[in-house]
Amino acid sequence: MNQQIENNFKYHAPKEGQPAKYDALREKAKELAYLIEELCPASRERSVAMTELETAVMWANAAIARNE
Repeated sequence: MNQQIENNFKYHAPKEGQPAKYDALREKAKELAYLIEELCPASRERSVAMTELETAVMWANAAIARNE
């Protein structure tokens, strides 16, 4: 059995303190999202930047959920 696969594909109930970490990450990402919207012209590139920011938050949350 591969422990990494097992860990990556199971439900990780939030542990004490984790929801606050998720909130902090989302708030900082939201600040950056608004800055990107303000400074960058509407374009494919801005859309990609927003998508990648969302992706970064999801992976950061996964790092907390999977490894704490």
